[in-house]
Amino acid sequence: MGFLFNATVRQNNWPPLPSKCPIKPCFYQDFAGDIPADYQRTCKMLYYLWMLHAFTLFLNLLACLAYFTSNASGGVDFGLSILWFVLFTPCAFLCWYRPIYKAFRSDSSFSFFVFFIIFFCQIVIYIIQAVGIPHWGDSGWIMALSMIKSNIAVSVIMMIVAVFFTVCSVLSLVMLKRVHSMYRRSGASFQRAQQEFSHDIMSNRNVQNAATGAATAAARGAFQGN
Repeated sequence: MGFLFNATVRQNNWPPLPSKCPIKPCFYQDFAGDIPADYQRTCKMLYYLWMLHAFTLFLNLLACLAYFTSNASGGVDFGLSILWFVLFTPCAFLCWYRPIYKAFRSDSSFSFFVFFIIFFCQIVIYIIQAVGIPHWGDSGWIMALSMIKSNIAVSVIMMIVAVFFTVCSVLSLVMLKRVHSMYRRSGASFQRAQQEFSHDIMSNRNVQNAATGAATAAARGAFQGN
């Protein structure tokens, strides 16, 4: 019995870290085993989009560093680019990629809604980053074009990053439309998402314990008041 139990336990395998690394994988990911065949290609494309997202933020960091070396006022942009890379890379994975992975895996309407909300915000951020407002830590078009006269090499580097941000925003819009069409065909709905959310809340042991504790405290207060 113990052997059978251990055989069914799934070990986390993402991120794929060396066995000697003290930090262990935090998530389990298996497209072939978890995701229905009709959704596997789309789910993989969103995973690759997240990888492109992380790579673009890293390039943005390097571009802002190049900008800082040629313009002393670029320190704010360089500092913010580090923050965006450190913050937005894991946040994108947790806030929109994992929800859509769960949505495809379990056909969860609630996870679909979480994905749509967060991913729409992500697209807005991509557009802002592609524009490149000065002192916002984004190597976008405004920042790149402003460097043409003073340093053409840095300007070209920043233009490359601006292209990456533009590509990310376009691909994200395409993927949002693709997922939405799949969502509509799946029979999911807002009412179903509400039911799933209510069920998850009511079946959550921590919520149950908190509700029990609150009810017990209220009952004790009523008896003591009498």
